Amino acid sequence: MKLFGWKGAAGSPRPALSRTHGWGAAGWMAGGAAAGEWPSAYEPQVRAAVLANPVAQRAVRLVTEGAGGAAIRAAGAAAADNARACELATRVSGGQGLVETLALHLLLHGNAYAQIMCDAGGEPAELFALRPERVGVEVDARGWPVAYCYRVGDRTSRLCAEDGAGRPAIVHLKTANPLDDHYGLGCLGAASGPVAIHNAATRWNKALLDNAARPSGALVYDPGDGATLSAEQFARLKAEMEAAFQGAANAGRPMLLEGGLSWQTLSMSPSEMDFVALKQGAAREIALAFGVPPLLLGLPGDNTYANYREANRALWRQTILPLLGKILGGLAQGLRGWMPGLELAPDLDRLPELAEERDAQWQRVGAADFLTAEEKRAMLDIDPKGGRA
Repeated sequence: MKLFGWKGAAGSPRPALSRTHGWGAAGWMAGGAAAGEWPSAYEPQVRAAVLANPVAQRAVRLVTEGAGGAAIRAAGAAAADNARACELATRVSGGQGLVETLALHLLLHGNAYAQIMCDAGGEPAELFALRPERVGVEVDARGWPVAYCYRVGDRTSRLCAEDGAGRPAIVHLKTANPLDDHYGLGCLGAASGPVAIHNAATRWNKALLDNAARPSGALVYDPGDGATLSAEQFARLKAEMEAAFQGAANAGRPMLLEGGLSWQTLSMSPSEMDFVALKQGAAREIALAFGVPPLLLGLPGDNTYANYREANRALWRQTILPLLGKILGGLAQGLRGWMPGLELAPDLDRLPELAEERDAQWQRVGAADFLTAEEKRAMLDIDPKGGRA
């Protein structure tokens, strides 16, 4: 059968491609003018990054799971209060670990909210993390927060910032934001651009595989007499091209062109279209936005054991410990109304990632003969009675 040996019709000329047949620029770029944009709202950003991007998801999990699994110590209050505070901070409520959930919210959204739920005796019984995108701050005439509005669907609950005794009912943790007094600034906005580039490069490479990694091109009809294809002939030609030659299933099939038809390549070669370097650059920017060394995400680099060890230590010193200190400091401040003098902090001696640094510090302090025993205990976070400070 002669597939492409048609003669151009004298009447019923083919309309412009960009308006009728969907092969114009708007068809090539999904979304038209919006193709170069990325989400600006929180939920679409979470879906694009944490749910759809492997680099961003792994970076977030490294930080949040590290913070959630760190050992916590309490000091400053009565022994019973210290034990209760540690139990509240490490309790799993509603299937979620408190510190890990707060770290997730603070990292992505820039705000984290913990509701202090009391028992019948008025004592803290549970700390529950609230979804930050559902919380709105209600301020008074002077701009100070007085309540928090928690929205779930069409229902809104008003949560007072303090209880009847003037103690905090909601612990609001936030990162520094130069443009807002009441809301923090998360890492997700800065990572949205690299995430969009990385996801687009992944979709592009997937499209290459779906089309046998062949460059795109144009089927040129030039019979020599100036005739054009009719709309019916064009539709039939397009359908036969898609059925017989498009896709990985038709890879390598020879194309027989007749009747003034010729194939002209429009795109780059397959080796230039894989965008490996582009994806790697975007992945490094994603890691930078979340404060994770690229080496820990499996990105190409100096993948040696020594470099991995230093990168893991840098992750804890520069990202996880500051985040954990902010969370534990805020929780301790919120609980001091019931537990005066309470201090919460990560127990550095029980972190395997910092074991070498702590061993070296213990040796230096122990060898310092000019320090008294009390000063050595203070430097190692040990109180004079022999317990943890």
